[in-house]
Amino acid sequence: MTQTNQPVLEVEGLSVTLPPGADRPYAVEDVSFAVAKREILCVVGESGSGKSVTAHTVMGLLPRKQLTPVKGAIRLQGDNLLAMSPNQLRELRGARMSMIFQEPMTALNPVHRVGDQIEEVLRIHTDMSDKQRLERVLEVMNAVRLPDPDKMRGSYPHQLSGGQRQRIMIAAALALEPALLIADEPTTALDVTTQAQILSLIKDIQQEHDTGVLFITHDFGVVADIADRVVVMQTGQVVEEGATERLLKSPQHPYTRMLISSVPSLTPQHKEPVERGRVVLSTRDLNKVYGGGGFFQKSREVHAAKDVNLEVRKGETLGIVGESGSGKSTVARCIVRLIDPSSGHVYIDDDDIAQLSTRLLRHHRRRVQIVFQDPYRSLNPRRTVGQSIVEGPMNFGLPKREAWDRARELMGLVGLDPKAVDRFPHQFSGGQRQRICIARALAMEPEVLVADEAVSALDVSVQAQVLELLDEVRKKFDLAMLFITHDLRVAAQVCDSVAVMHRGVVVEYGRTAEIFADPQHDYTKSLFEAAPGRHWSFGAFDDAVPVQAAT
Repeated sequence: MTQTNQPVLEVEGLSVTLPPGADRPYAVEDVSFAVAKREILCVVGESGSGKSVTAHTVMGLLPRKQLTPVKGAIRLQGDNLLAMSPNQLRELRGARMSMIFQEPMTALNPVHRVGDQIEEVLRIHTDMSDKQRLERVLEVMNAVRLPDPDKMRGSYPHQLSGGQRQRIMIAAALALEPALLIADEPTTALDVTTQAQILSLIKDIQQEHDTGVLFITHDFGVVADIADRVVVMQTGQVVEEGATERLLKSPQHPYTRMLISSVPSLTPQHKEPVERGRVVLSTRDLNKVYGGGGFFQKSREVHAAKDVNLEVRKGETLGIVGESGSGKSTVARCIVRLIDPSSGHVYIDDDDIAQLSTRLLRHHRRRVQIVFQDPYRSLNPRRTVGQSIVEGPMNFGLPKREAWDRARELMGLVGLDPKAVDRFPHQFSGGQRQRICIARALAMEPEVLVADEAVSALDVSVQAQVLELLDEVRKKFDLAMLFITHDLRVAAQVCDSVAVMHRGVVVEYGRTAEIFADPQHDYTKSLFEAAPGRHWSFGAFDDAVPVQAAT
């Protein structure tokens, strides 16, 4: 029998080896912590810190022959998981421990209805009748606040929003009320409002069902909102552990202090007023309408961008913020002409490029460059990074020798070794790849740089470095920058002006400091209210410690 005061999960001295030739011998080394009933323990750290490896080791989901536990113990309600066979672990997964993964679209089976995927857990682990399983599926779907569960259980994953898919994952994980719930970055890909709903849901469920929660994240705003205790990991080792308030206010380890110091503030930076430059980029009544429908489907139109009017001045950064589906990336792609606007105007200086043909547009391509969200998919894996950088300038007539000299110069400018132009993308980290993408964009000597969620996939410390780099190149080249983001903290630090988009419409537009100090539109207010850790002031540490901001 499990003792009432016994932790739900105990990890003691866990070490997991990496394959030969890796940059270090252990993925995790001598890691120890415990999770109690009704407690949320957050494990934080950068990519490669070992936090996800730890979670997958607990679940018995490590890739065979690549990562091997060699020391320590993992006890679930007193039972050592490392001593169990694969079949025994399979019996425990879903029943006594469950996991919510970061990306629900890849975690859910696209060819099975979501209700069937929840029911599968019950079919494997219980002797319930068909009627009992159906009742339980509807019960857990109601518990995670999904609308119209009876209808939604017949939907496929692609028919649901990201937040709804994540709720389905949570419903499946909670179907048998496990003692331990592991959440591996479950809100990273979600908008702030959806993220706030999911975090509130996890906290409510943990209290109602005596569940212990192991929550993996790199977002200290999330930590501030939900964690009871925090474990900080660096290069596979636990470097600090403590109660949330103590750790956020007075972190002891330099690595923890660095991470917290890297969190952008929700208070915009004070900028001295300067003479504003000329308008380089502007849109007038920009519209993008997508048509839908097909065989046996009623056609419908989606107004992704509606009468959008924006302007970006030389040397300034305009941010577009909003949730997924708000139209912000659609506007960016219309401006870069990766998609064609349905109507309206896109001006670069006085040239309207909105309706230009491909042949006439080619001359203007170099004037507007874009840096995409995912640095892992932005570069051709079969070409060296140097080849990716020189391709554009050479296509526009720059001699090969000059193009390669420029590539090396730009590699140095973005903080990388100029000699590394002969290396391939897989030989760089995510943050380094994003720097290379910035170098590639700058190689075209653009007038406008568009950054479409360019730092959202990066760790907080790497994010801070890339944001600083973007600000440096904006100043050095006097660029007009359009910055697309759903992170209000990032927008506060890099944007001179902000446009807030909701359902394709700009609902609020003005100077960043003014909007952040006094938002007028209800939607803008809801975004600020949903921002994780909004009542905490994160910042650099000296002799003083950061204090909790007034609510």
